Amino acid sequence: MRVLLAPDSYGGTLSAAEAASAMAAGWASAAPSDELDLAPLSDGGPGLVEVLAAALPSAVRHVITVEDPLARPVEAAFLMHGTTAYVEAAAACGIHLLEQSERDPEVTTTYGVGQLVAAALDRGAGRIVVGLGGSATNDGGAGLLAALGVQRLDAAGERLPPGGAALRSLDRLEGAPDPRLAAVELVAATDVDSPLLGLYGASATFGPQKGASREAVARLDAALTRWADVLEPHLGVSVRDLPGAGAAGGLGAALLALGARREPGIERVQRLVGLEERIAAADLVVTGEGAFDPTSLTGKVVSGVSALAAAHAVPCVVLAGSVSIGRREAAAAGIEASYSLIDTVGRERALGEPATALAELAARVARQWSR
Repeated sequence: MRVLLAPDSYGGTLSAAEAASAMAAGWASAAPSDELDLAPLSDGGPGLVEVLAAALPSAVRHVITVEDPLARPVEAAFLMHGTTAYVEAAAACGIHLLEQSERDPEVTTTYGVGQLVAAALDRGAGRIVVGLGGSATNDGGAGLLAALGVQRLDAAGERLPPGGAALRSLDRLEGAPDPRLAAVELVAATDVDSPLLGLYGASATFGPQKGASREAVARLDAALTRWADVLEPHLGVSVRDLPGAGAAGGLGAALLALGARREPGIERVQRLVGLEERIAAADLVVTGEGAFDPTSLTGKVVSGVSALAAAHAVPCVVLAGSVSIGRREAAAAGIEASYSLIDTVGRERALGEPATALAELAARVARQWSR
């Protein structure tokens, strides 16, 4: 039996590659005669560079020092494949870079993502794909634009400090984006289509996950409204209502204002790793992620994998840290069954020994599905 193991990362506990390896170890222990194909995936969020580096052996990985969400130095990698650069926003502004007590989207910045984009320009990139997801930020991409030449000033002409909250004091922008961007194809690879503002915008939808209180969410939405009011005439692009503008705390808005084209991150990754052909050759597909919930079916790895599996009539099962989606809804998405790591081994082991626990769950599922 040919089994394709195609998981996403598991919420800061396992990378996609680690998850695939754990699944493979468990599956092989229970069904040693099965042929396993490991295809770790990303939808543009954490793990994008690692996944593509494994899939594109001729690509070159560059590591530079950039600013993290709190403007501290951190090493971050981007990938060059020919003249295409792959930048993982989370490598510079990811929530995994912060301790729980440090998470505050009113002060975190995307400046480091702009440094990664600038480094890609320095290396002659003709196309820059920026993967959006897993950010700790809510600054509308103001930090990214600052790193690329667009500065934020208050009414006194002073530069604003980093972070989304400071944008409430924004009076005007100064400077133009790096002129090299005019000759570059920019792609915003995201798994969400959220607008920048309002009930379904960056602050309301994702702010609480990043540490924002209800009051902070209101302040941040007001700050991003001011940001859009000033940004749009400065760069000549109306972005506030564009799908994906709210991705990564509004980082999508800044990229779209620079002329980026939005595309689902999972679709590009699927093409580059040859996922459809690998699914067509499989008898069973196993995917997974940290939390299998309703958002999983809106452009994330699990939905992309299950859609391809359904198109080729290959059964698909999910192994997730937690499961909060009903069987009927999962079945409508082409998923035959879903299994919760927490329900199987308990929360303490799921979080404390994620690789061992996932291997155990994979072994249990293999005994049920292998033939």
